[in-house]
Amino acid sequence: MQQGQCLRRAHRKRVPVLEGQPSIEEIERALVDFKGEPQKLRLHTAPEKPIIVYKESDRPQPRKDRWLGKGMSVSVGNIRKDFQGVKFTVLSHNTVRGAAGASILNAELLKAKGYL
Repeated sequence: MQQGQCLRRAHRKRVPVLEGQPSIEEIERALVDFKGEPQKLRLHTAPEKPIIVYKESDRPQPRKDRWLGKGMSVSVGNIRKDFQGVKFTVLSHNTVRGAAGASILNAELLKAKGYL
């Protein structure tokens, strides 16, 4: 790692599901079809596709996928089942989608909803 860079890891918690387990294809379809309120309102900062799903097991990759949707899309890949349920890898641009971009998108949403 270069100076000034930091490595962050996300953690997950297992949530018990009382109903049947969805297939990998159903999970992929739900992620691909997702459209949030910013997409429905066609806000300027909102990416057309907020979630981009890869079927390849070696994706997402930071150098290739961090700028999807001008940095506002989240990429998901390596979706697989294991003994605990389903696992997958998620990549988002920490600054663009995280801090700065989310603040701008939230302001756009508040304005579109009439709160500003």
